[in-house]
Formats: sequence, structure tokens, C-alpha cells
Amino acid sequence: MSDEKKELVASVGDVAAQDAREADVADDAGPLTKADSNIKPVTIADDPSPSPDAVSIVSSVEARETYPEGGAQAWLVVLGSWLAMFASLGLLNVLATFQTYIVSHQLSNYDAGTIGWIFSLYTFLSFFLGIYVGPLFDRYGPRWLILAGTVCTVTGLMLLSVSFEYWHFLLAFGLLSGTGTALLFTPSIAVIGHYFNEKRGLATGVASTAGSVGGILFPLMLDGLFVRVGWAWAIRILGFLCLAVTFVANFLIRSRLPPSPNARPHPDPRIFGSLAFSLTTAAVFFLEFALFIPLTYISGYALSKGFSERFAFDILTILNTGSFCGRLLVGYWADRVGAFNANMICVLATVIACFGLWLPAGDTTPGLIIFAIIFGFCSGSNISLVPVAISRLCKTQEYGRYYATTYTIVSTACLIGIPIGGKIITDNDGDYWGLIVTTGMFYVASLATFLAAKVSLVGWNVWAIL
Repeated sequence: MSDEKKELVASVGDVAAQDAREADVADDAGPLTKADSNIKPVTIADDPSPSPDAVSIVSSVEARETYPEGGAQAWLVVLGSWLAMFASLGLLNVLATFQTYIVSHQLSNYDAGTIGWIFSLYTFLSFFLGIYVGPLFDRYGPRWLILAGTVCTVTGLMLLSVSFEYWHFLLAFGLLSGTGTALLFTPSIAVIGHYFNEKRGLATGVASTAGSVGGILFPLMLDGLFVRVGWAWAIRILGFLCLAVTFVANFLIRSRLPPSPNARPHPDPRIFGSLAFSLTTAAVFFLEFALFIPLTYISGYALSKGFSERFAFDILTILNTGSFCGRLLVGYWADRVGAFNANMICVLATVIACFGLWLPAGDTTPGLIIFAIIFGFCSGSNISLVPVAISRLCKTQEYGRYYATTYTIVSTACLIGIPIGGKIITDNDGDYWGLIVTTGMFYVASLATFLAAKVSLVGWNVWAIL
């Protein structure tokens, strides 16, 4: 190493150590800079010697933060996050079951686009409220947020069980359960970053498999219960199940890092000064717009193609089985190839599945099943990897704010995506080809924007691990 590089390393180490002792460092919520971030060091395959910027990143992070990367306490927190996300992400993954049932029962006199607003409000609030849930997590920790999320989620489901008017569903599920999901989901994801850095992709993937397990279990359970005990008691049983798992989660989820005394419980738009963060947020916006359309309408699509009602429920279970594998396996893989790279590969595979399977062969049993498996695997991977990608753009103590700010913007896509999908179906006289093309094109936009975000960080080196 040259004398100049040695001096640079020593200088960066001194600056990082001095920064770590400064009490006001956590109050800096300005745009991301390479020397003041929690970005995982970028590894460039054809350049074995680290650049000055990479040395700066490593020195700064090591001086400031260490992580258990395992141990009983860390994995108990992952278990608590799993239980909380079983109730929150599990509900997100059964929207098609609710939509398919109420469109033919309680709200049979409403069109698909109008009913879609119930579920779009739910998904919108699940992410939009993160604009305050994330900063509140940074400032006060997860305890009261998880408790409030438990109360809202369970109460919303109990009220859903007695709903029969449109506005009942809108308030009980859309408003109250959507608020509960936001309060459970955001801190459950953020707290994992307190215990894991190098294994963050794996830990987040393990925790987020809860949504897939819920997506597998809930449709099968509800399909049988609707026949045996009817809508009301089926939803109540679901509510009691969510109460049981979130009750335990309240005792397991604990933050490790002390809340920053200077953290503001308010959003800060200055972080959009980072080009990489802004482009990543745009990529996730396109991704989430497309993701919830198949999750909501795939059962209705199956019915429209002449499949049985039982198969229409089962296809959602098949999709969530693929999602389970994607969240778990790709999370482990992403720790080695990088969260950005793994995200882009999965988005590309989804584009191929939409245009190469769903559009030409979705009306066949093999075609629809294979599409559901691929889409489930890739969408599950995206759900678990997006939080990891965002965490590479900020300090751990600021992660709640960055994550919440991203999903506050993304929530707009969740609000408009499902009703727009329903409107496309209505305008095409019940045909789904327009919906499929729209989904595929939004995935193409997401892929392009993820690539632009990576280029803004590391240039055109496709082998860079990020």
C-alpha cells in the first residue's frame, strides 16, 4: 500500500472514531454520503484492492457499530418479528380470498373496481403510516407500536366479521386493520437491523416467511370455515389466531441499540437529496404497484377462465408456497451477491413470467400453476430484500426513518394500483389481458430504475456487490 493510501486510512479511522463520540451524529438526517452511511462495503470482482471510498465506508462503520449476528436474543427477536408478520403480512397475502368471497356475497352489487378500494385503502395505510411509525420506532423503540398494532389488527378483524355494508368493510378492514398492519410490520422489519448486518438478508428473509405461511394457511383455513361456520365465525377465528401470535410477539420483540435522543418523530424530506435513495424509492414504487395486482386478482382471474372456486382459492396457496421459498432462499443468497443484485434478478424473472407464461398460457392449468410458483418466489424475494436494500443506504439508527419514507411514497402505488387493475378489467369486459400487460410493464419500469440506482452508486460495473 502506498504512503498516500496509508495516510488516507489513518485519517479516515481518526475521523470515524471522532464522529462516533459526537452526541449529535444521530441528528444528522441529511442526504446520504458514502463516508457517513451504513452501506455494506461494495466488492468489485476485478479490483481486489479497496478504493479510498470503500476504506472510508469500512472504517466508519466498524468504528460506530457492531452486531451480534446471532445468538439466542437475536433469534428470539427474529421469532417475535415472524409472529408479528404472520398476522400483518399474512393478511396482505390473502386479499384475493377476501375479494373473491365478498364480490359474490355481501357486495355482489358492486363492481370490482369499487370493491378494490377497500383493499387499496388497507395496503395504502399499511405502508403510508410508516412515515410516522418508522421515526417513532427510532425515537421510542418497538414496544408500544407492537401493542397498538395488536389491538388495531384484532379489533378490525372482529368488526369485519359483522360487516355487510360497503362502508363497514372500508372502515373495519381498510382503515382499522390497515393501521394495525402498519404498526406491526414496520417495527418488526426495522428491529432486525439492530442485531444483524452481514446476515441481515438471511434474518429478514426468515422473518418475512411468516407472510407466506399466513398466505398458505389463511386461504385453506378460510375456504373450509366459510362452508362450515360461515363468514362471521370464519373471520373471528382468524382474529383469535392473530391475537394469539401477536400476544407472544409483544414479549419477544426488543430493540438492542438505545433510541437516539435527538431522533425526530417526524419525516424528513431532506433524505431525498440522495440520488440513490430517490431512485430506489421509485423502483420500489413501480414494484409494489405491480405486485399487489396479481395478489388481489389471481383468484378472480382463475374463476373468469372457468376454473373451479376451490382451484381459485388453491392457486393463492400455491403462489404463497413459492413466496415462502423465495423469501427464505433468496435472503440467504442476497447476503453473498448483494440485495440490489438479487432484487433485479427476481424482477427480471417476474417480467419473463408475466409475458411468457401468464399472458399466453394463464388459461391452462399448468401455465397458471407455473406462473403462480415463479411469481410467488420472486415477489416473496422482493418483499424480503427491499428492506435490506434500503438499509444499505443509511445508518442503522436512521433505518426506521429511511424505510418509512420509502414506503410512504410507495403507499400511493398501493392505493391506486388495485382500483386501477379493477377498472382495467371492467373496461375490457372482464378480460384480463390488459391487467397482465400493465403488471408486466410496471415490473419493467422497476427493473430499469433499480439498475439506475445501482449505477448511481457504483457505476456500470455489473459485478459490483451491493
